Amino acid sequence: MPIVAQSTETTDWVSRFADEVIEESERRAPGKPVVVASGLSPSGPIHLGNLREVMTPHLVADEIRRRGREVRHLISWDDYDRYRKVPAGIAGVDESWAEHIGKPLTSVPAPDGSSHANWAEHFKAAMIESLAELGVEFDGISQTAQYNSGVYREQILHAIKHRGDIDAILGQYRTKKAPGKKQGQKPVDEAELEAAEGSGAAGEDDGSSTAAGYFPYKPYCGNCEKDLTTVTSYDDDSTELTYACTACGFSETVRLSEFNRGKLVWKVDWPMRWAYEGVVFEPSGVDHSSPGSSFQVGGQIVGIFGGKQPIGPMYAFVGISGMAKMSSSRGGVPTPADALKIMEPQLLRWLYARRRPNQSFKVAFDQEIQRLYDEWDRLDAKVADGSVLPADAAAHARAVRTAAGELPRTVRPLPYRTLASVADITAGHADQALRILSELDPEQPLTSLDEARPRYDKAEAWINTHVPADQRTIVRDEPDAELLKSLDEASLQSLRLLLDGLAEHWSLDGLTHLVYGVPKVQAGFPADATPKELPPEIKTAQRSFFALLYHLLVGRDTGPRLPTLLLAVGQDRVRALLGE
Repeated sequence: MPIVAQSTETTDWVSRFADEVIEESERRAPGKPVVVASGLSPSGPIHLGNLREVMTPHLVADEIRRRGREVRHLISWDDYDRYRKVPAGIAGVDESWAEHIGKPLTSVPAPDGSSHANWAEHFKAAMIESLAELGVEFDGISQTAQYNSGVYREQILHAIKHRGDIDAILGQYRTKKAPGKKQGQKPVDEAELEAAEGSGAAGEDDGSSTAAGYFPYKPYCGNCEKDLTTVTSYDDDSTELTYACTACGFSETVRLSEFNRGKLVWKVDWPMRWAYEGVVFEPSGVDHSSPGSSFQVGGQIVGIFGGKQPIGPMYAFVGISGMAKMSSSRGGVPTPADALKIMEPQLLRWLYARRRPNQSFKVAFDQEIQRLYDEWDRLDAKVADGSVLPADAAAHARAVRTAAGELPRTVRPLPYRTLASVADITAGHADQALRILSELDPEQPLTSLDEARPRYDKAEAWINTHVPADQRTIVRDEPDAELLKSLDEASLQSLRLLLDGLAEHWSLDGLTHLVYGVPKVQAGFPADATPKELPPEIKTAQRSFFALLYHLLVGRDTGPRLPTLLLAVGQDRVRALLGE
């Protein structure tokens, strides 16, 4: 298939990688589909850091599809990895689950209350649902199914036949110090973490020893299913392998050419799959790419299988506002499903698309989400009026649509902070929310909450799950008589000016103009005077006026944006609370 002309979105990192990947794929496998890959371990909740492992190749694959090329995005589910330890913070799981340590993830029961067949399927399901919402097209490959069905049998026998060559490569790193890790830094996925806690002097498990020397394969015990096994002998001609289990004492002799209950060790397994699948592009995390780690070593081992190391960037960590770098070895780490409860898929896609893979960024679960949404809406407006910069236009395009089409979006994308304020003030009363939102723009009133969905639902979920109770807005039931009696003439005048203008300015824009204009008028300036035309003390007067209104309306000196708050409270109640 001829290479289709590059898209017009040439200034972003995705297009540049797409160029390289198409060129490399043509070099390696002319005319065949381009293959990009991700790997995920369903050992626990698959978090937003792991999502970068998927989004980076997804965005590149999607750009290649836009150019008319056939491409496969493989996601290898590392569900045949061992159950390494009992993760904290998962409902229905306590230390009694330690009895399963060493078993394949697909042999561990699902957490209590789950409808899924096993531990791995339980955590895969949530990620699969999130990827569908994000518009990520992929081919999933269960490593349990691959190994148990004998798909890799020839590769396993080949690795064992060449175990001396593999051992020689690994030996280059065994005498070296374990890869240095910055303080607080942890491996980016379970496979690397498991390896990092293994026995290799390079800091990762790279195989076991037998009477005949190094052996790059681990059987799972035929009795207890655990991988706490040691290969005691192996015959190259007959492929007879004998192992003993240190957990239960079981031992047996099997013919490896017919045996499917085991797997290659991680540093051999990964490059084997590169060669088997013909992977051209796969990113790797920071720890995978450090000296002596699996990506670097795999680049040498892959040649034993007749393959080449994929090209691909090292990607940086993803954090959460107010939290350190994520690790799935802890409980309570936000997942894509958690993020999609409070933000539309377009915004989450944009966060991954706008930053180069080697740039770290944070996903906001705190007040910062409102600023992010403001930034997104400004970008949306620039795209609409044609004033957007090319790189920003490319990131926006990758966020709102894929090669398959546009993602569903909110019909009336009202400001997120406004929707959050309304959801906060109305406390779940849909009729009150609709009343307020219909008054935001009297010329184009909202006729149904469905027009503001799903953004309204996301904002409401954020208010209900991520805003502390002491920061929620509760409007006063009665006027603060004591405060009203204590006000000086200037303060009382400011309230009269506001009340006199309420009816005329009863819209979001009108009330914004009014509340900012009252201190200007009191100081002898026009209500529409710009900041450049005003002395600095006007800002001080505005802050004092706003604090007074907040105290009279909600009993605090801060709260939702005042225009939104006034609309939410309603004219009659505002007048009563302000002492009219």
